[in-house]
Amino acid sequence: MPSEPSHIELRTSPHMRDTANVAMIMRNVVYALLPVCAYSVYQFGVSALALLVVCTIVCVGTEQLFCALSGKQSTTGDWSAVITGLLLALTLPPAFPLWMAAVAAFFGLAVGKLFFGGIGYNVMNPALVGRAFAQAAFTVPMTTWTPAMAPGRFTEFIPSTLTRPFMTPAPVNEWLGRVAADGFTGATPLALMKFEQVSTDAVQLLTGSVMGSAGETSALLIFLCGLYLIFRKMMNWRITFSILLSAYLLSGLFYLINPDVYPDPMFTILAGGLMLGAVFMATDMVASPETNRGIWIYGALIGVLTVIIRLFGGLNEGVMYAILLGNAASPLITRISQPRIHGATRKETTAS
Repeated sequence: MPSEPSHIELRTSPHMRDTANVAMIMRNVVYALLPVCAYSVYQFGVSALALLVVCTIVCVGTEQLFCALSGKQSTTGDWSAVITGLLLALTLPPAFPLWMAAVAAFFGLAVGKLFFGGIGYNVMNPALVGRAFAQAAFTVPMTTWTPAMAPGRFTEFIPSTLTRPFMTPAPVNEWLGRVAADGFTGATPLALMKFEQVSTDAVQLLTGSVMGSAGETSALLIFLCGLYLIFRKMMNWRITFSILLSAYLLSGLFYLINPDVYPDPMFTILAGGLMLGAVFMATDMVASPETNRGIWIYGALIGVLTVIIRLFGGLNEGVMYAILLGNAASPLITRISQPRIHGATRKETTAS
């Protein structure tokens, strides 16, 4: 007769554990971002490479500094600071001065993440906090665009890249005269559509042969990189799908009302930073809701806000503000979307 156990061990959930940890997930996000970064460098040359390096180094250095000043063990090994640096660089114009990028990177990581307590406590996506700061503080450089595939992009910087701190960015007129192809307008596809009702071919938006921020031009490449994370189960596909679906449906409604004024829905989801935001930024695990119902509400909110800002706001792009507003609403969405506890009313469940 088998002997009975001498004691019973009770443990709280979870009883099933996954081998994936924070560092592993973040490292895979970096892997997914590398093709986007490589294509950015291929398009814009050494200026894009310098932008990626500076933003990443400043973000990692800022986190290391805060850990040292607070007497905490370094958390730079979890790769989250690297992701913030890469994402911030990919949302900036290729010709953005490096010193401004460094300031934005410091602000984004410090205010958007570390001031809240570090990873797991940030209310909003730190990379977008840094970009929002750059949008407010450096308005002109944030709306200055340069052509992709410029001759000599691997041997010389775009002049404004190396602007000294607190100095006016170097003029790029002479440089543009040498490298810009005929018909260069200095406007992104979103700006052309909003202010001139000129659409851009979908193939160009898919392949990235358009102007825009350093890493937002090729919607197809970004989507494929997102699929890698989905297949590795390291990204919630519901967020991306709900953002793109809601943006497609709402923009399609406006397009049906007046196709001469409003862009077609395919243009809406392929142009600008919507694909990059839907795949890599809105999916921030900390700043998004915790329930599946809340995820759908959160994604739909971001998609709708993006379209409304683009069509009726003063800016031609609205992804950044839509995601930040979605991040801010995330705790409330989580609260109201809790599944009902068996035997309790909806009101009792929400109150708990």
